[in-house]
Amino acid sequence: MGKPTGFMEYTRQVWTEEPVAERIKHFREFHKEIPYTNLRTQAARCMDCGVPWCHSHGCPLGNLIPDWNEMVWEDRLAEALELLHHTNNFPEFTGRVCPAPCEKACTLSLNNDPVSIKLIECEIVDRGFAAGLILPRPPGVKTGKKVAVIGSGPAGLAAAQQLGRAGHSVTVFERDEEPGGLLRFGIPDFKLEKRLIRRRIDQMEAEGVVFECGVDAGEDISANYLRRHFDAILLACGSKTPRDLEIPGRNLPGVHLAMELLAQNNRLVAGLPVDADNRIPAQGKHVVVIGGGDTGSDCVGTSIRQGAAHVLQIEVLPKPRQHDGTNNPSWPDWPNILRTSTSHEEGCERRWGISTKEFRGTGRVSEIVIEEVDWKFEPGKAPVMTARPGTEAVIKADLVLLAMGFLHIEHGRLVRELGVELDGRGNVRCDTSGASSVPGVFTAGDSALGASLVVRAIATGRKAAIGIDRFLSGESMLPDTSLLW
Repeated sequence: MGKPTGFMEYTRQVWTEEPVAERIKHFREFHKEIPYTNLRTQAARCMDCGVPWCHSHGCPLGNLIPDWNEMVWEDRLAEALELLHHTNNFPEFTGRVCPAPCEKACTLSLNNDPVSIKLIECEIVDRGFAAGLILPRPPGVKTGKKVAVIGSGPAGLAAAQQLGRAGHSVTVFERDEEPGGLLRFGIPDFKLEKRLIRRRIDQMEAEGVVFECGVDAGEDISANYLRRHFDAILLACGSKTPRDLEIPGRNLPGVHLAMELLAQNNRLVAGLPVDADNRIPAQGKHVVVIGGGDTGSDCVGTSIRQGAAHVLQIEVLPKPRQHDGTNNPSWPDWPNILRTSTSHEEGCERRWGISTKEFRGTGRVSEIVIEEVDWKFEPGKAPVMTARPGTEAVIKADLVLLAMGFLHIEHGRLVRELGVELDGRGNVRCDTSGASSVPGVFTAGDSALGASLVVRAIATGRKAAIGIDRFLSGESMLPDTSLLW
């Protein structure tokens, strides 16, 4: 624990954010570093709760949260950093984009503001880099075994780093021109600046991991090639098949999948080439985002920064309950309550219980036909949605972004040729080590879980690395801390 009475003496503090009027003018991160003395007092709020639910229930990685909080309070940053990296390869990613289920599971959440776990985690690693404490850790001995990692998102990166440190020769194949997966070409820069990904890639390359970008595994290289040249294969391709909306007018110009906008905008921010004929500008447009999750929120923030005239986000599910208290009403579980992101705060209209029936327009989309719906939820039964009579309406829409989530891994040539078994949701079926139905082929991240959190992706990547290490060497000395699988 930190200070025995800290949770009674200090109030919760999070990052100070740049004012809305200023931050919507750019795509950089907009939170401001807190003073180190304030960071220590935040760590001191961690209480001697007996059972640290943040660690045992709220964090898929099994982060040693009370331990590194104590180290921060005692001004032992190097030790805090070591404990943090023992369970998490990339705390600067999770500290920025994870929704922090650990904070909802914090014992203080029973009747108070939780410990600022996410802030402390991020500050530890950022200050560790600034102090020169984070260096490459190449293996002392090489095993002679070769592993191919398909996909360079958080799961693939975590597995690659762990396997490289175990002494295996690791090559990461990435379809895009830069590594990072959806961290690189999905999450906007105002949530995660891409220099942070490059910093980790540099570290991994110094440790011996090889990155082959612009290579579409299954097309540019075959499954047979991978089986011949590598001793093990990890599928960490992500859950990239989007949920679409097959209604009249879906093919009208101006109706796009969310990732088309987000990936393109990230390329523009990075100065990478974008086909001018396929640009999706939101400037001056009435933008409608369909889908109420994080991807939809990212579309909202991106559209506002591009200069949209108006942004409306609609969700077919009912509006979550309002909860203004400090406690977690579902402790220690994640509560289903109304959440407002920083993008929503920047100027966005939101509506719930809205079904989209048709896209209309001459030459390109100009309006949407919507209808209000009611839901009936009964235990043990599938939810039932019914249209509310007399509520059909037409709304203006110059640009429509479909942000309704993802279904499963792409069932392309690589998956077919490897012959891995899929589960009922269309993901790669695997055991608790990440091993698929095909010997030597493993899976991790969204390829196994379906679309999920960055923290879960890293956890499964680390689990799969242990499974691959055991497959190749008979045993593994890699730390097994994850609570997943």
